[in-house]
Amino acid sequence: MTLTYHQQKTEAKIEQILQGALSEFLTYGYLGTSMDKIAQTAGVSKQTLYTHFGDKEGLFKALIYEVTTKKFQLVWSKSLEGKPEIVLKELAERIVNEVNDPQYLAFVHVIVTSAKTYPELGELFLENVAKPAMNILIKYFDDCADLNLADSEAIAHIFVNTLIHHILTQETLQGKKVIPIKSERIINNLIKMITNTE
Repeated sequence: MTLTYHQQKTEAKIEQILQGALSEFLTYGYLGTSMDKIAQTAGVSKQTLYTHFGDKEGLFKALIYEVTTKKFQLVWSKSLEGKPEIVLKELAERIVNEVNDPQYLAFVHVIVTSAKTYPELGELFLENVAKPAMNILIKYFDDCADLNLADSEAIAHIFVNTLIHHILTQETLQGKKVIPIKSERIINNLIKMITNTE
């Protein structure tokens, strides 16, 4: 479908606002960011922000959707088909490579630190990323003839959460200095445990 000039202009304006908002949220956090700052950074009027997003919460929710949807597509758009040793290794490597992005990790940090005061932000993040990802992986586990997992849901959580915890520990909590371990070792041993292979 071809967009009209007006639609293209509107989309470009929204993208401009989201980029400006992302910069502010990453610098000042959710609570420390104002619509005035976002408008100034994005180069638009405050009224334009309210017209497109309603309020700061609406803008941040749109940003969550924008950032997480792009990242989700990069990791999960490839269908999971084939031998588990190969499929899980490729998936694990995509997760590690895509999530291990300083800007993305910083954005997740903003969500986590805001979730106590604004739990709906955390819920939105999980609804857009964790839940659909888990559903895809659970279906693969259930459909895979080479695996006979008693609890595919729990194994899906273990698989994804182990990799996310590894990234956060190594990249955000200075694990590379304190408890360094290569991603490859985590991935290989995680797959061995799930597939029960050597």
